[in-house]
Parts: sequence; C-alpha cells; structure tokens
Amino acid sequence: MNTIKKIGFIGVGNMGNPMAANLLKGGFEVTVFDARPETAAAFVAQHGGKAAATLAELAAGKDAIVTMLPDDKIVRKVMLDAGGAASAMNKGAVLIDMGTCDPTGTRATAEALDKLGLQMVDAPVMGGVVFAKDATLDIMTGGSAERVGRVTPVLKAMGRSIVHCGEIGAGHAMKALANYINACALINAIEALTIGKKFGLDPKMMADALIPMCAGRNHPIEKKVIPQILNHKYATGMALSFIAKDVKIAVDMAHALDAAVPLGEKVSELWSDAVGKVGATVDQTEIVRYWEEATGVKL
Repeated sequence: MNTIKKIGFIGVGNMGNPMAANLLKGGFEVTVFDARPETAAAFVAQHGGKAAATLAELAAGKDAIVTMLPDDKIVRKVMLDAGGAASAMNKGAVLIDMGTCDPTGTRATAEALDKLGLQMVDAPVMGGVVFAKDATLDIMTGGSAERVGRVTPVLKAMGRSIVHCGEIGAGHAMKALANYINACALINAIEALTIGKKFGLDPKMMADALIPMCAGRNHPIEKKVIPQILNHKYATGMALSFIAKDVKIAVDMAHALDAAVPLGEKVSELWSDAVGKVGATVDQTEIVRYWEEATGVKL
C-alpha cells in the first residue's frame, strides 16, 4: 500500500477545522472542501493548505479523503453522486470517514467504493472541539487490519489513541454505543439532580457527593454537569440533535440485530423530544432545560 501524503479533507466546521489543521502540522499536504466555500477559504487563511472549488478537484491525485460530515447519507452523496469525490480518486485511494454515521450505511458505501477500486476505513472520534484542537481525540476504527494500519499515521496526527474495533462499520457502531452510554448517563444525572433539588438538596453538593459514590471516568458529572450545567456555560461544542442522532443509530442497530433495547428506545424518545422542545442546535447540556421545565426547578 502506498504511503499517504496527499489528503483531501471534506467538512472543515467546528471539529473538521482543527483536525485538518493538525494534519498540516503533521506534515501532510492538505486540500479542503466545504459546502460553504467561505468556510474553506477561512481555513486556508488561518492554517494554510489549499481549498478546492469542487469535490472532483479536491479528490484528484489524493492518497486519501477524510470526511467530517453529519451522517452517512451526506458521506455517500459527496463521494458517489455525479461529480462526487469518488469519480476523481485514484484506484487504491482510501476514504477515512471520521463523522458519526450509521454503520449499516457505512458498509453500503464501502461496498460501492470497493466496486470502483477504492478503499474505506471508518474512524469516528470521541472528544469535543478542545480535544480536536490539541490532537487528543480518541479514535475508533473499522476496516481490515491492513487498511487501518495504512491510515494510522494520518489518525495519529489528530488523536491520542486509536482502537481497532473490527471490520468496516465497527468504528461507527462502537462510537454510537459509547455515545448511547454517555447520553443515558447524562439524563440519569440530570433526573437525579432535579429530584434532589425538588426535595431541597443543593445541586453542587449532590454533584460533588456523586463523584466518589458513582461517577466513573465516562460519567458526565465531572465533564458536563459541574463545568457546563451548574456553571450555566452550556458550551461543550456538541449540538443536542447530534447526540439524539447518535442514540438513534445505536437503537436502530439493535433493531436490525433483533436485540432487546427498551432503555435505548426510551432514551432515544427523550432526546428526540428534547430536540423539538429545547432546540436542535443548542448545546447538548441544554437538555437540562427539559427536566427543569418538567420539574419546576432551575439547576
């Protein structure tokens, strides 16, 4: 397999911008594309590299394409629609999909690319904008060991850990399940705090007390409740609708596997309802407003 040197990066928004910047710092040649040309131009002005006017221009001569996009349908569109990136990619080039996507859709895209002589690895990330900026993202990968090994130097420029989860789609499956656990835990914490406040307990006291009693490293008490909710910052950098989407992916996956997922179904319903009542684009931590309104207290 050829060493990856030239990269086309699609989607330089809040997360994609610092990720692509770290590829430049890592010595890769990076050309960017965004649905909003001004966003790509701003990236070049800030970090360097080049901007492409079309997807075909972006893909021509590249060893790899990295996508940081909202879902698998958009990934498929930018890659496989008429004039998409796949039409201009060299045989043997690889797509590295780093967004959070439905693993079933990921496998379908990989099959379509394989027929064109192209490769694919899914490599979603855990960690927000702060982690993207300092290249300490945790990255889950799906694909053959050979293909994951080929893209590992690229991923190391953006993350601190790389876990090979299995064949294509496995990284996306693991990401959805990890976010499902986090989404459940955040609701669990908020629900307990609002009940305690109604009883008369102090929210900060409860949060501090819960850390030694039940907070593991993935628990949102330390990472979201105290620094974001109780301090009224609501600025983790992740939109509420994105978490709702990730939970739905995990539930849909369980349904496809005929696996029992009663808690997941309810959690997905709650997050989806919160999107409608609280807002799709607000920060994920603002889901607290869902419980505050229902319970009649303010944390």
